Amino acid sequence: MSYIDKHRNLIDFTLSSLLRRKGKNIALILVYTLVVFILSSVMFFTHAIKKEASIILKDAPEMVVQRVVAGRHDLIPIRYIEKIKGIRGIGLPNARLWGYYFDPIAGANYTLIVPDDFQYGQGDIAIGKGISRSRLAYEGDIMPFMAYDGALINLRIRNVLSPESELVSSDLILISENDFRRIFGISKEYATDLTVKVRNQREINTIVRKITEIYPDTRVITKNEILRTYDAVFNWRGGIVIVIMSGAVMAFIVFAWDKASGLSAEEKKEIGILKAIGWETSDVILMKFWEGAVVSVTSFIAGIILAYFHVFFASSSLFEPVLKGWSVLYPEFKLTPFIDPYQVSTLFFLTVVPYTVATIIPSWRAATIDPDSVMR
Repeated sequence: MSYIDKHRNLIDFTLSSLLRRKGKNIALILVYTLVVFILSSVMFFTHAIKKEASIILKDAPEMVVQRVVAGRHDLIPIRYIEKIKGIRGIGLPNARLWGYYFDPIAGANYTLIVPDDFQYGQGDIAIGKGISRSRLAYEGDIMPFMAYDGALINLRIRNVLSPESELVSSDLILISENDFRRIFGISKEYATDLTVKVRNQREINTIVRKITEIYPDTRVITKNEILRTYDAVFNWRGGIVIVIMSGAVMAFIVFAWDKASGLSAEEKKEIGILKAIGWETSDVILMKFWEGAVVSVTSFIAGIILAYFHVFFASSSLFEPVLKGWSVLYPEFKLTPFIDPYQVSTLFFLTVVPYTVATIIPSWRAATIDPDSVMR
């Protein structure tokens, strides 16, 4: 028998062996696919959302200076800029105005921000898509705000922000400086915090130390610290899903290992017949290897594809509350596909390789026994 004919027969027998036990194999593939789907969904979402966060924060200032009073963030005097701008290696510090406003009608907190280049005038605002949905408020409508002293301030909606930016703008309101100060009662001598641009990234730690030496009541937050916080938050949320599903994962591991490492009487008899008709031990092992590989690779590919569509086209609907976090104004957005080949390869070796290898050991044991004793 030629080499090609031998391997063609090997492939044919592998396929027929899988089909003879198609009920068990289909059940195994379904469970296997479900586990790969869960793990890869969490992996895809966590990596994509962290990538989105890094892109959003790409143009953020290198550091934010906040004033701390009694251990809490407090308003910072704008005069702090005078001494900070004298530090070598930084650009002109910028005072920011932002805050949170609770709307009892929607039962949600809005984020109010005064942009540097607010294109509308006093009495006008631009709102996020989430606010527009919850309040049924659209361009041209009037939106009331309760000021700090109980006065009612009516502001006109000039624009609803683009849905493409909803990941960061769902609960956002862009407002003029005068209106912001009227609502919260903040005088012109104060700001929410200060932002600082750094020319040389290697000087960040030195500049942080100098700022805290000049103003000991301040806390300096760097962009790298913000990125690490995002990474930790989404890694934690992804871990929560894995822990919740760990029972199902462990059940699958036990089920798959039992299926792979233990041969049924029928399978042992099958191996004995193959040995009796002239199959080598290596041929039997190779056949069982391909059986395990077909099941595991098929499940892996199916699980990866389902996870890809679940995360990037169905917005992770099954795990959405855990992975994205809870909010009254829930953002509706689709993640840009970001797949880390290293993570996919790691998942492959953790799910496919162990099962495939586990099929070889019992097959080798059965193939080394005398065919007559195996068939008896």
